Amino acid sequence: MKGDLNDYITYRLKRAEITLNDARILAMNNCWNSCVNRLYYACFYAVSALLVNKESTIKSHNGVRTLFFREYIATGIIDREFSKLFSDLADWRNEGDYADFVEFDEASVLPMIDKTETFISVIKDKCLN
Repeated sequence: MKGDLNDYITYRLKRAEITLNDARILAMNNCWNSCVNRLYYACFYAVSALLVNKESTIKSHNGVRTLFFREYIATGIIDREFSKLFSDLADWRNEGDYADFVEFDEASVLPMIDKTETFISVIKDKCLN
C-alpha cells in the first residue's frame, strides 16, 4: 500500500462518497440495478476504510462483511441497522450482477440512497475519531 494508513482511509472514504454520487446519477436516470451496485460499493469502500488495520485478514467481500459484523456490530460500536443495510445491498448487488431477470425498481432502491449516505457518515465518524 502506498502512503500511510491515514492516506488510505482518506482515499477510501473519498471513493465511498464519489461512488454514492455515482449512485445518485444512476437513480436520476432510472438505472436501478446499476444504482444498487454503486450503493453496495460505496458502503464497501467505507467499511474498507474502517477495517484498514485488519486488512491482512480480509480475503473477500464476504470477509469484509464478516469482520465488520464481528468487530463493529456485534460489539455495539455501530448500530445493527447498518449491518442489515450492508448485507442487503451485498445480496442485491449479487442478484443484480449475476442473476437473470432481476430488475430493481425505484420504490425499493430510492430509500437506500439516504440510508447509504447515513451509513457512510457513521463510518466516516468512526474512522476520523
